[in-house]
Amino acid sequence: TMTFLNYDSDTQRHRVRASDGKCKVWGKPAKIIRAKYKTADGKTHNSILSASGYNGLCRHFHYVPDIVNLFLYCSPSGFSHVLPYLYFLYLSALLIDRTTRIDERCAAKYGKYWDQYCALVPYKLIPGLY
Repeated sequence: TMTFLNYDSDTQRHRVRASDGKCKVWGKPAKIIRAKYKTADGKTHNSILSASGYNGLCRHFHYVPDIVNLFLYCSPSGFSHVLPYLYFLYLSALLIDRTTRIDERCAAKYGKYWDQYCALVPYKLIPGLY
């Protein structure tokens, strides 16, 4: 189930971009932000930031199934030792840090458009919490 969620969230984002935002996500018209950014050569490019479906729940939803899967893989070992959970803890810390680094990079790239996106999707990783 978690692997499907990971795949489905990526597919959903690609479908929104491929359709130029003219599609439905979970039965509703896609919410998008049309963003512009400049590359190092000074050229202006357009992009679509999807705020629908999984991407409307949190900005980095595609990491959630990975973290849950790792916990589920570790949990049959019980809870008497931390050793079976080290990879889960390591990858969770890595992905949480990565969400911050990606947000910083996107803020620099998209500027005001990223601010608009963050206003629509306030949570980085865990809907309603973080």
